[in-house]
Amino acid sequence: MQRYPRDFRGHGASPPKAQWPNGAKIAISLVLNYEEGGENNILHGDGQSEAFLSDIAGAAPWPGQRHWNMESIYDYGARAGFWRLHRLFTGMDIPVTIYGVSTALARNPEQVAAMKDAGWEIASHGLKWVDHRDMPADEERRQIAESIRLHTEVVGHPPRGWYTGRCSVNTVDLTAETGHFDWISDTYDDDLPYWREVGPRDQLIIPYTLEANDMRFATAPGYIEGEQFFTYLRDTFDTLYAEGQAGSAKMFSVGLHCRLIGRPGKIAGLKRFLDYARAHDGVWFARRIQIAQHWAATHPHHRHERPSQMERARFVARFGGIFEHSAWIAERAFDLELGPAHDSALGLHNALARMFRSSSAVERLGVLQAHPDLAGKLAAAKRLTPESTAEQAAAALDALTDAERQTFQDLNAAYVAKHGFPFIIAVRDNTKASILQAFHTRLSNDTATEFATACAQVERIAALRLKDILP
Repeated sequence: MQRYPRDFRGHGASPPKAQWPNGAKIAISLVLNYEEGGENNILHGDGQSEAFLSDIAGAAPWPGQRHWNMESIYDYGARAGFWRLHRLFTGMDIPVTIYGVSTALARNPEQVAAMKDAGWEIASHGLKWVDHRDMPADEERRQIAESIRLHTEVVGHPPRGWYTGRCSVNTVDLTAETGHFDWISDTYDDDLPYWREVGPRDQLIIPYTLEANDMRFATAPGYIEGEQFFTYLRDTFDTLYAEGQAGSAKMFSVGLHCRLIGRPGKIAGLKRFLDYARAHDGVWFARRIQIAQHWAATHPHHRHERPSQMERARFVARFGGIFEHSAWIAERAFDLELGPAHDSALGLHNALARMFRSSSAVERLGVLQAHPDLAGKLAAAKRLTPESTAEQAAAALDALTDAERQTFQDLNAAYVAKHGFPFIIAVRDNTKASILQAFHTRLSNDTATEFATACAQVERIAALRLKDILP
């Protein structure tokens, strides 16, 4: 089995209606990453100093040494930046979600108390603010468990949300398998929450952002002044707000760091944005746990059988009749690189149609010849497949007069005699009258043209059949 794990389809062309509380046109999630005291440092048992997300241009790790300048920048976030942000958010009565590194929270008890007093959500940001890219799965699993334990000890209750940030390819599945979290945010792939199936666990994912994020003050290309940050946040807000006004409300995550946005010249841009957003009606400032609770209640997950996860026998049994009496198409499609994108009617149709199109002319002729005559002898004898029976009934071909039936039989005979295969048309796209008109028109075509037309109609019939059984 070739199976491709990435999900490019997502919510698709018609995302669910968010239905935010009170008819809000946009949900804004302000996230404050609290990492100060959890970063790489030999004081923390690490082999080098931190080099990520600071105002030191071109910073590199110092193996075996403390980096005093780097430490002091992180210290600024705890000593000054946090409190400036705390005053801003509490003064505006705006709720916040904290991504708290557990070891950082343990080293900052006064800030934790202030978070709790403000009613902020304190989610877990992992045990340490370090790179998990090369971490073995068992060690990452151990650190996740230790982070939950330490967070519970320091905060007084376990975290209900999770974001590692510097994650591995295993992080989302490892955190989901704990069963502890109402939401996980280690993805950047959507403007709405969605569900991810991890074994028996239906895990809600609330995607995060790395672009509407003050980290761009410390990376290139990035922001160099608060006004640029405001402009980007405003433009994002305007786009999403307009979508919400049009009936397609979205979520807007804003990522913040105490040591970055907490600086005076940077926070001015954030405050300008908050004033701008609050001047609009229908804006819901929400903690991520509120978004998670709303989504779980409004859009609960419903599992369905997914083609990309089926065993061969089940796959062929389920889809072998999509192309009339031609199970070999499903057999071949099973061996393609299937993934989440093929778990929808359109996606699986593409896979099946590829096998039909790439088959030989003789094989495709066999598919055409497997189709029954419209209103022919098999229909009269009630020997059609269930799919063909329903399709012909939809166009009232099961209720013809004697004269109409004779007309169809005559046309069928003439068509097969000329082209060597039955007249094929997606009857659900047509009426009895339009089918008869197409019959007369196509009888005059050459066989090559009709072969191509019939193949296209076979694909259309398959698409309609798949839409009956798949999302």
